[in-house]
Amino acid sequence: MKTIGMIGGMSWESTALYYKTLNEEVKARKGGFNSAQCLLYSVNFAEIEALQRRGDWQAAGNILADTAANLERGGADLILICTNTMHLVFEQVQDAVSIPVIHIADTIAAKLQANEITKVGLLATGFTMEKDFYKGRLQSNFGIDVIVPDEADRAMVHDVIYNQLCLGEIREESKQAYLRVIDKLAVQGAQAVILGCTEIGLLISGNDTEVPLFDTTAIHAEEAVSLALDD
Repeated sequence: MKTIGMIGGMSWESTALYYKTLNEEVKARKGGFNSAQCLLYSVNFAEIEALQRRGDWQAAGNILADTAANLERGGADLILICTNTMHLVFEQVQDAVSIPVIHIADTIAAKLQANEITKVGLLATGFTMEKDFYKGRLQSNFGIDVIVPDEADRAMVHDVIYNQLCLGEIREESKQAYLRVIDKLAVQGAQAVILGCTEIGLLISGNDTEVPLFDTTAIHAEEAVSLALDD
């Protein structure tokens, strides 16, 4: 079994889901007492969030690149950046190590293609919904059309992530607001919706909607297990 390196802490609530999923998936595939062989480096999210707000992605990328290098030195065979937004600095992180960093958008794209989905809605932080590093990758590399909520809904989705979910607060009114946004995306032709922030799975699940939801946390972690167990 290969060792999975996790760059976590952004936020720790979603990193806990990653850790749980990795171990559950290994147990499901291998049985018995098997669990994930992994290394976790959990950064201080307060430092990263401040750099995000300032738009200093270079400095934030330096932190994650150093973290990745530490994980490689510690024995990691592959790396997960346990957050969607910080894939904005993916190239910076990959350039810092000689082992593969598994891009979260690529794992989602593979699942979407397997389900013959060509038009998808995206719920995520404002950075992920508005910048091109994520939706542009899906569109240009995989031919998947990505639609995002309107400006007011994007602001609401972003605020719930940072002011509630990242602080461990789960509110019913926020869940209902997200479900309304999903309904709007479906009306615009979305065949499915990407939960493109690793905290959103804390708030809603596939049981809440008729539109298929693709949870990036679960899909990213499952792909890491596949690679770790691939002999």
